[in-house]
Amino acid sequence: MKFNLDDAIAILERTPFILQSQLKNLSEVWTHCNEGPDTWSTFDVLGHLIHGEKTDWIGRLEIILSEGDNKTFTPFDRFAMFEESKGKNLNQLLEEFKSLRKQNLEVLKSKKITEADYSRKGIHPVFGEVTLSELLSCWVAHDLDHLAQINRIMAKQYKEEVGPWIEFLRILKT
Repeated sequence: MKFNLDDAIAILERTPFILQSQLKNLSEVWTHCNEGPDTWSTFDVLGHLIHGEKTDWIGRLEIILSEGDNKTFTPFDRFAMFEESKGKNLNQLLEEFKSLRKQNLEVLKSKKITEADYSRKGIHPVFGEVTLSELLSCWVAHDLDHLAQINRIMAKQYKEEVGPWIEFLRILKT
């Protein structure tokens, strides 16, 4: 599937509502569980998504679209949410994510990006040159990846309890 900005926005604007619908007012039994040592909880994933909204997608988009010579992205701290989410509850994170995503999509739409802009480049600190369409495609895939992760984390809480049906539940085998 070729990248299309309108199709990408259609997914990006739904993510906060999917998360709200699935997670709002859920017990910490569901939102603070994880898949074992050194894995993230649903709460952690949401904090990670918020940190991305604050420091990643739009900042990198603006670097790519800038006329400046320095196109190098600031490295992204994948673990910043552990500190940034302290003292907050899941419902606060859901509201913060919804607000930040709305703001970021308004910025994205205001840029009036054209197909010619898709090939403009920035410098990722690990991957080197990346295009705007790759960045925006990654934003969508990143959302979908973390939605799947949240579902997997939650499903695995009943891994033992499903008994023999585990044979038919791929989500419990990953």
